[in-house]
Amino acid sequence: MGRRSIVNLTFFSFTVTYLALQLQTIYTIGFDPQIIQESTTPVPSLQARPGAPFRIVLFADLHFGENAWSDWGPRQDVNSIRVMSSVLDAETPDFVVYLGDVITGNNIPIENATLYWDQAISPTRSRGIPWASVFGNHDDALFVWPLEWFSASGIPQLWCPVANSSDSGEEACSFKGTSRLGLMKKEVERNVLSYSRSGPKDLWPSVSNYVLQVVSSDNPESPLVYLYFLDSGGGSYPEVISTAQADWFKRKAEEINPDSRVPELIFWHIPSKTFKSVAPFFIYKPCVGSINKEWVAAQETESGIMNILLKRPSVKAVFVGHNHGLDWCCPYDKLWLCFARHTGYGGYGNWERGARILEITKEPFSIKSWIRMEDGKVHSEVILS
Repeated sequence: MGRRSIVNLTFFSFTVTYLALQLQTIYTIGFDPQIIQESTTPVPSLQARPGAPFRIVLFADLHFGENAWSDWGPRQDVNSIRVMSSVLDAETPDFVVYLGDVITGNNIPIENATLYWDQAISPTRSRGIPWASVFGNHDDALFVWPLEWFSASGIPQLWCPVANSSDSGEEACSFKGTSRLGLMKKEVERNVLSYSRSGPKDLWPSVSNYVLQVVSSDNPESPLVYLYFLDSGGGSYPEVISTAQADWFKRKAEEINPDSRVPELIFWHIPSKTFKSVAPFFIYKPCVGSINKEWVAAQETESGIMNILLKRPSVKAVFVGHNHGLDWCCPYDKLWLCFARHTGYGGYGNWERGARILEITKEPFSIKSWIRMEDGKVHSEVILS
């Protein structure tokens, strides 16, 4: 056997041995392609302005498209745009979070409900402000036929925007609703300012699961805070944050923030059952808020996410919407549980509209929150960290 053949044989033997060791390692510790995929994906960054705090506005329960076939419905959408415009102009935020129930899918007769979604984000987009969204229980809900349509007056005359020139108005009225994936795909494709994401596929039908980071302008490699978004379900599937989602959060948080050095804020739509345990009968300290007009309407079950959050000292607060008649923040162990303020004129309730504001300051570090009302008034200020 020649020298070259010996070298080739030696190399081949080494390669086989190396591959065998790698396969043995995979067999021993397990192989999760999702973990590898996530670890190689950088966390999208939002940059704070030099020398200024980072300010976030939460818009909750806008319910665009509610009673879309009536005169009342479109008027409420116009009113909701007025609320958002008022808050945005008063607060001049760096970022906006759409905290679920952006649209009332079960009232929208057209298949392309993204037309209403676009209207809802238009005040933020027109001001050049970036945003992110999570889904609520109404966003992808199937159309619910109103009972009054089956009375003597019959189905009202409907105007359904056509998808293209070959469609007739009747064909465009699909009464099907638009899926979570369809809504997210259109938002991301059409808007360079959107930071929303369709999360890991192994978490579907849950979609809006992702993380962003806020960084300072002078040190973009060092995050100020992580923002986690979780899909709390409802609409097309049960109202729940699954065990798989809880495990994804735990895995992701330990990967990018292993020593819990960087503070973390959590956003989803439907409150967990834990919110019931801290709900005040009357709002008094340490709780802070202005309306407490209904019982907490919680998710259908608790699947571990709250236990995981409690074990992480970096988690400072959880923010939810869903209940239009609640806007309180209450402490739970070492973190805060906070409702946003009902922003939209769609949806139930006649309480005054507004939005929750978050302000993150680098030095000295703090996270503050308050409620900004449509009329400009500010109340319910609280220090969360």
